[in-house]
Amino acid sequence: MRTQVAIIGGGPSGLLLGQLLHTQGIEAVVLERKTQSYVLSRIRAGVLERGLVGLMEQAGVAERMHAEGFIHEGTMVGYDGDMFRIDFAEHTGSSVMVYGQTEVTRDLYEARDKAELQTIYEVEEVVIHDAKTDAPYVTYSKDGRETRIDCDFVAGCDGFHGVSRKTIPEAQRREYEKVYPFGWLGILSETPPVDDELIYSNSERGFALCSMRNDHLSRYYIQCPATDSVEAWSDDAFWHELKRRIPQSAADTIITGPSIEKSIAPLRSFVTEPMRWGRLFLCGDAAHIVPPTGAKGLNTAASDVHYLYNGLKQFYLDQDSDGIDQYSERALARVWKAERFSWWFSNLMHTYPGQSEFDKKMQLAELAFLRQSPAAQAAMAQNYVGLPY
Repeated sequence: MRTQVAIIGGGPSGLLLGQLLHTQGIEAVVLERKTQSYVLSRIRAGVLERGLVGLMEQAGVAERMHAEGFIHEGTMVGYDGDMFRIDFAEHTGSSVMVYGQTEVTRDLYEARDKAELQTIYEVEEVVIHDAKTDAPYVTYSKDGRETRIDCDFVAGCDGFHGVSRKTIPEAQRREYEKVYPFGWLGILSETPPVDDELIYSNSERGFALCSMRNDHLSRYYIQCPATDSVEAWSDDAFWHELKRRIPQSAADTIITGPSIEKSIAPLRSFVTEPMRWGRLFLCGDAAHIVPPTGAKGLNTAASDVHYLYNGLKQFYLDQDSDGIDQYSERALARVWKAERFSWWFSNLMHTYPGQSEFDKKMQLAELAFLRQSPAAQAAMAQNYVGLPY
């Protein structure tokens, strides 16, 4: 088999890259180790930066997002029993789109299927060969039979546990990591959201977040010890704890109900450098992970796709290799800024084990400064809606 770009990973970043390349007549085959239904069953965050919204439009898959998504022009920040609003529109002239990652993935799959583009599911034993040469290829096994795909480039969009990052020799890559000493216990409930916008809340009992998927589907989170198990938390215990961590005005009006999904997500920051090795390019979680505070995971993957898509477009349409040559440097420059914002916001909003009284006072002082300073609010708004590509 022969293609121009072999994309490993059928999640949103691999699918978005494939769809964008298709708009320019560039061939790509997507390899996915699970089934499409399995990929679509994964529950993920759904706050899209302005840049990702623009990429969806470029890819021709934005119609349902604009019809069903929710435009948020600000967010609420709670602390010390009260809350205030960061106005994105005022400070940036822009907004974010609340639209589930599952729905983004669904739209991309439907577009790919409609265009009859090749996606191969349930592949095993994927191996990337000769990435440092001008003739890389990928082999995989399916139903006990090995297949080879010859290509010009390989896009590794297969997540942290995939084969792409590990293809780069350890001696050639450097990894940076911070593991946070807590997780997020999240539930999904068929209840109306407590507010029209997200509420991020700092509390002595720990962080809480009130989010949503739509008018009748809410997503709530509370900080919990990393060692906790989902089974240890009943729905009643979750709602009771959530109400103790959010401002009273929100706690008094929240509508509770049975959870339809419950999980605990660990928090960590991770970056690997470089993001290119020969003709192999890393995208998304294959190269970096952010804590979910500020919703940068999918959005940093989208910025990688932006740089890689434009580099490949430049290579094929203009016979210019500058974009792919500079891919790693350009992608990492933005990744580290997103990592900084997620790290800052996580430190601001969470309670840490062994946190001193001085540390707590510093958090409250910074929250008070954020509340009172238009410049601080502008900086947060610029990062939240997404730094320019």
